[in-house]
Amino acid sequence: MDIDVQNFTVANLHRRPVVVQTAGFVAGFQRDSTSPYLNYATPVPGARPTGRDVASLVEAFRERGLKPRLEFAPDAAPAVEAALREAGFTTEAVHEYLVCTPATLTVPPPTAPVTGASARAAAPLPVEVPSTDEDYASIDAALSEAFDGEFVSSPEGAARLRHIQESGGAVRFVRAPGGDCAGGACCSAPAVGTAELSGVGTRPAFRGRGVAVAVTAALTEVMFARGAGSVWLEYGGEGSRRVYERVGYRPRGTRLYMALEG
Repeated sequence: MDIDVQNFTVANLHRRPVVVQTAGFVAGFQRDSTSPYLNYATPVPGARPTGRDVASLVEAFRERGLKPRLEFAPDAAPAVEAALREAGFTTEAVHEYLVCTPATLTVPPPTAPVTGASARAAAPLPVEVPSTDEDYASIDAALSEAFDGEFVSSPEGAARLRHIQESGGAVRFVRAPGGDCAGGACCSAPAVGTAELSGVGTRPAFRGRGVAVAVTAALTEVMFARGAGSVWLEYGGEGSRRVYERVGYRPRGTRLYMALEG
């Protein structure tokens, strides 16, 4: 699965507004953000970069005022980590990734609605497709709150969500009683037989009511209906891992995040 995930990362970066390809690497950049989570590079599977190759990649980041940063499945390109460390890169994080296939997908059982009604009224949470600017802005704001302000909600963030939905990916959310977003997530358009589900977040006031399970299952089903043979994601803690395992996600490998500080 490491090769599939790595091939997907390469293909997905090629969808960015600005793409730079150097020997053995592909870097994708956003024009409207300097976030390191949106501007990063990855090696092509099997890459064996030289010191000059790494220096060329670093320059592509430096000339844009960005921190050189990579995300990749190390087993798909075993020679890359040592080359990056030789150039001064250090480990930012190591994340395990989980994979769901049509054979493991589990549709969540009914759960208490976000209105707080009694369990006797339990039913599958209504997962919606955003359609208005207000929907996208509400989802962006809810995810900002869900991730403790790790990123600030903005018109650009809402526009990126709309772009995902309108370019072959999918965005889904559960509406709060007042009309805003209780929680949501998105999934990139499938490539090389798989798709990445990300940004699963629930506002604190609505946690524990099945929102994350509902949107994860809905997005996964959408990708399978569009022909993906698998969907993968990374999790941020044991609590979120249990959520994904309820839907049928299983551990399959790790991804390494490396950055050049200073």
